[in-house]
Amino acid sequence: MPRHVSVFSPDALVEERIREAIRRGDFDDLPGAGRPLALDDDLLVPPEARIANRILKNSGFVPLEALERREIAALEASIARLGDAAARQRALTRLALLRTRLGERRARAPGRNPYDARRVAARLGEL
Repeated sequence: MPRHVSVFSPDALVEERIREAIRRGDFDDLPGAGRPLALDDDLLVPPEARIANRILKNSGFVPLEALERREIAALEASIARLGDAAARQRALTRLALLRTRLGERRARAPGRNPYDARRVAARLGEL
């Protein structure tokens, strides 16, 4: 009698193997089980910059953009609580400066501005 051969797509086969492993309890004692994943990648940062940021982070350095984003968030949270008008104005000025710097840096990033991408491509062709 001929054997029945089921045709699985590679994804379906992987999914089935994962389900079998779950039924057997192969994943029950993994480190971090039951805790949320630590997804620290910034989805607003281009993939090529994420890799560089991860290397810097693993080396103990924090990218300037990350520091500025933290400061922006802290300023935004504190401005409403500032009672002194002069302090509030200084915080708003600093916030505007940080946002401008961040925007300029993003505009200059390769791949963000088509003119920059063309300039980079032309420059690479010269080498």
